[in-house]
Amino acid sequence: MASSVLPHRGPAKPLAGQCSLPLAGQRLRRLFPLLLLLLGGVLMLASPRPAAAAMDYAKQVLIGADFHGADLRGVTFNLTNLRDADLSGADLRGASLFGAKLQDADLSGSDLREATLDSAVFEGTDLRNARLDDAFAFNTKFRDVRIDGADFTNVPLRGDALATLCASASGTNPVSGRLTRDTLNCS
Repeated sequence: MASSVLPHRGPAKPLAGQCSLPLAGQRLRRLFPLLLLLLGGVLMLASPRPAAAAMDYAKQVLIGADFHGADLRGVTFNLTNLRDADLSGADLRGASLFGAKLQDADLSGSDLREATLDSAVFEGTDLRNARLDDAFAFNTKFRDVRIDGADFTNVPLRGDALATLCASASGTNPVSGRLTRDTLNCS
């Protein structure tokens, strides 16, 4: 009686274009491009959101706008009406607020380092604990502003603005640790 069993010839050789990986490895190889795509998407989502640097709010009326805690680095607010706006805790580093109207706006705890504030109107504005280091504010108008704990290090100011600010300067900035009066060089 003839046996129908084939003789053993060792492990099978893969055909051209096939992988000799075990079945799990072959599945992984097919899924690898998809895994790379998913990983790239996760990394994009995990990376910090880009600043709204391309945003240009110039010459707009944004009365009462809410920008609380927003990333506004490099944003342009030139000649914009921001009366009663909430910019508290916002990151405005390098932003341009040239000629902006900031009456009764809340900028407490905001970061205005290296911002352009020239010709802006700060009237009734809350600048408590704000950082203004190296901001340009030479022709800025300050009237009835709250500046407890604000840091004005290296901010060029006109004599009348400096006198107004020194009259109410008090406190220490919680981030820089500098006294407001010292950053204004008040005597």
